[in-house]
Amino acid sequence: MVEAYIFPGQGSQFPGMGKELYESSSEARDLMERANDILGFRLTDIMFAGTDEDLRATKVTQPAIFLHSYVLSQCHPALEGKTPAMVAGHSLGEFSALAAAGALSFGDALRLVSIRAREMQKCCEEVPGGMAAVIGLPDEAVEQICVGCSGTVVPANYNCPGQIVISGEKEAVEQACAMAKAAGARRALPLPVGGAFHSPLMEPARAALGKAIEAVEVREPVCPVYQNVTATPITDPAVIKSNLLKQLTAPVRWTASVLRMVSDGAGRFTEIGPGSVLQGLVRRILPGTEIPVEGIE
Repeated sequence: MVEAYIFPGQGSQFPGMGKELYESSSEARDLMERANDILGFRLTDIMFAGTDEDLRATKVTQPAIFLHSYVLSQCHPALEGKTPAMVAGHSLGEFSALAAAGALSFGDALRLVSIRAREMQKCCEEVPGGMAAVIGLPDEAVEQICVGCSGTVVPANYNCPGQIVISGEKEAVEQACAMAKAAGARRALPLPVGGAFHSPLMEPARAALGKAIEAVEVREPVCPVYQNVTATPITDPAVIKSNLLKQLTAPVRWTASVLRMVSDGAGRFTEIGPGSVLQGLVRRILPGTEIPVEGIE
């Protein structure tokens, strides 16, 4: 059976994440301690004993989810000896996917995630913004609503049919939510995030992240990576680099990615990392199919 590994993004974190793996596997423990050394602070202490609030800080959340996901991909007994036929990750999860597929080394991927988190956090502090989930409208209707708003607001995550996350200036996001409700959306609610991810408001982070991406070696992955920006299978290291940077301000095309993976033969989806958000999205994208969807956390 053709297996697709998928990796979650920001929002999947939870207190205690990774602790059981750390305590049960020496290989996992070694990787986690190496991460602490690379980052220069004990990320695992926050993962294992931190509060929800501690884990919500972008500079903590992104490295924590990456670390949890990557360690699972390397150390979980259920994955031993297996190689995926294709991989994809939602936003931050794309870095986990690339590392799991061998395109990025563990150290380089973790450093990039840390720089990405730091620079995105700066954007959040310097240019206040927000995000909101719009549920119950076609993609095209949400796109037109964003175009009709007076400020900057754009589709950020095409999560599944009838569920789009929008992102931008706070007042523009609020205006878009009001317009969405008037257009018949079942829900249009702000999300508890620090800023306007995957929108033009993240543009100031481009220079530092671009420099960091350019400096690392990207190898050809062991299988195609379905990148967020194009929702197509990529193996060319130069294209992978380019798409990683574009992803900062471009939308996550998750629905299209899942459909393309199925079109290319995916017969099973396994979410690797904390939470089960992607499992739910895949089931909504593929209603009525018999394709198994499972999780390893």
